[in-house]
Amino acid sequence: MIEYLYTGMLITAIVLVYFAIKQYYNSKELIATGVKTKAKVIDLIQISGDDGYTYKPVFEYTDRSNNLITFKSEISSSPAPYDIGDIVNIVYDTNNEDRKIVSFWGLYRWTIILLAIASPLLIIGGGYLLYARG
Repeated sequence: MIEYLYTGMLITAIVLVYFAIKQYYNSKELIATGVKTKAKVIDLIQISGDDGYTYKPVFEYTDRSNNLITFKSEISSSPAPYDIGDIVNIVYDTNNEDRKIVSFWGLYRWTIILLAIASPLLIIGGGYLLYARG
């Protein structure tokens, strides 16, 4: 019975690693084929939570067709990551709504999170199964 638990951990880890690699290559392709531009922080949305307030920046940029595009960041933090009026580098895909802030965390956030969850599951599940077979 316990082997099923560890096998489940190993399978879950492998699935998470797959999606982490997929996210990495999505970011890599966006950098290679996307349009790089600068966006201006026009607002900070205040979000209340159990620990107080966090701030989600709202960006504005002009695309290649001279359309003014406004979008909210996917993440919020405290203290505010930017001040109103700050300029940040972004990259966006002209074919869909995919846009990311050009920073390590902005580009590779999901890759890091998924690998951080998968690593202990892979070590525990894989280690147990290797030990049990040996």
